[in-house]
Amino acid sequence: MTTPQNTMEKWERRTEWPLAGVALLFLAAYAVDVLIRPHGTGADITRAVTAVSWSLFIADYLVRLGLARNRWRWFYRHLFDLAIVVLPLLRPLQLLRLVTLITVMQRAVGNAIRGRVVMYTVAGAVLLVFVASLAVLESERGQPEAHITHFGQALWWSITTITTVGYGDLTPVTATGRVIAVLLMIGGISLVGSITATLASWIVQRVSDEDAAANMVTTEHIGRLLAEIADLRGEIAQMREEGRRSSGQPPPA
Repeated sequence: MTTPQNTMEKWERRTEWPLAGVALLFLAAYAVDVLIRPHGTGADITRAVTAVSWSLFIADYLVRLGLARNRWRWFYRHLFDLAIVVLPLLRPLQLLRLVTLITVMQRAVGNAIRGRVVMYTVAGAVLLVFVASLAVLESERGQPEAHITHFGQALWWSITTITTVGYGDLTPVTATGRVIAVLLMIGGISLVGSITATLASWIVQRVSDEDAAANMVTTEHIGRLLAEIADLRGEIAQMREEGRRSSGQPPPA
């Protein structure tokens, strides 16, 4: 019997790669729009790609809401998804769907914990920095007192912000830019925290496995020693019996 949960899992599994591809197209169109600022046909193409991508994101949200077993609970637990597809301010955050690509790449790396950490660190940091650079450049460029006016400055600002260094030489002056800064700082702290927690968990697991292996070896050695002692006792008893028989002594009472 097919349950709503199974249907939801099938939908998410089947749309994983297509939505990742749509997110890549959305990223390309967004980057072209911010960096090149095309006109005429180029602008029409980027707007069309953005609109189609956005429509697919909204359709995916509505389908998942319809497939949810408890729609109100699902709606309450996915308010962030709703905000992403509704609020124009958070539209660049829709690129976080590219985390799907990170998951797929992690499968190719394997189950090695160090491989996961490296993959998540590199891919997550690059994605956050690039998206934040585009978003802050779009919001800051053209403002009278703006400090961030080209992509190089935006990239430098994003790197110093995500690493919580914060030199202060470049700062956003718009409300949107400051919101992006807050989100980027939270993302950087979360990224470092998740990596630290993963490494700590891995170390604890390794120590636990080594202790279990050592205890297993010790128990096995003790069992072998006890078996050898029992064999020696049996051989000694047999030798004593043979000695008594050869000397003509009566067996012990």
